[in-house]
Amino acid sequence: MVIPQLVAHRGYPRHYPENTLIGIAAAIDAGARFFEVDVQISRDRVPVLFHDRGLRRLCGVDGRIQDFRYDELWALRAAEPGKFGERFNYVHIPRLAELGHFLRRHPDVTAFIELKRSSLEHFGVDPMLALVRRALKPALAQCVLISYSLPALLAARDAGWSRLGAVIDRWDEREQELIGAIRPAFLFCDADGLPQQGRVNAGDMKLVVFEVAEPRAALALAERGVDFIETFAVGEMIQELTRMTSAP
Repeated sequence: MVIPQLVAHRGYPRHYPENTLIGIAAAIDAGARFFEVDVQISRDRVPVLFHDRGLRRLCGVDGRIQDFRYDELWALRAAEPGKFGERFNYVHIPRLAELGHFLRRHPDVTAFIELKRSSLEHFGVDPMLALVRRALKPALAQCVLISYSLPALLAARDAGWSRLGAVIDRWDEREQELIGAIRPAFLFCDADGLPQQGRVNAGDMKLVVFEVAEPRAALALAERGVDFIETFAVGEMIQELTRMTSAP
């Protein structure tokens, strides 16, 4: 039986607000050795961990990350109130630099850092790459830069980033010419965009599939050739896969 590697998608969103250090730490405590986070840029050019284009779902206010200075974002709370109520009202939006120092304390962990297209479009590719590199400097060797934006990944390759991952929604998108030029080590694909049956071969790239919630689905994908499974419930997935694969 083939056992896939697991990637903690935005930390541990089943139990903690996504893209927060508390959630990432909980995922690592649960056994994750790979996690994925999203990066956007504040108005005063501070890289932060945040997924949505708007602040409403996570912070309960209107606006976008790029509309606020970081001191204003700090005053908000990444508590995800619609899901967790007031339980995490003490949790702030982390700076990417905080994650860099956090990774230094966990040298056996790898972070997939997704550059969000909203910030790439607003600030430009080269400025965003420079800001992200500076923030992650303490732990660059532990980071893989990923994005839907293939031009941004190609620029990153040209700027000396060696560990890259392309993100696609549909399996046939892997054949794009730019992906060949980028030579990413990882290919991320939406589970719903894969062929319904048969093996999936990403060539020299490690194939990461998102978002998978069911352990049996994860095992079935691994049998088809998937290397990594990305999940919001990494602790439960680890426990159930361990149970299923160790049963006589």
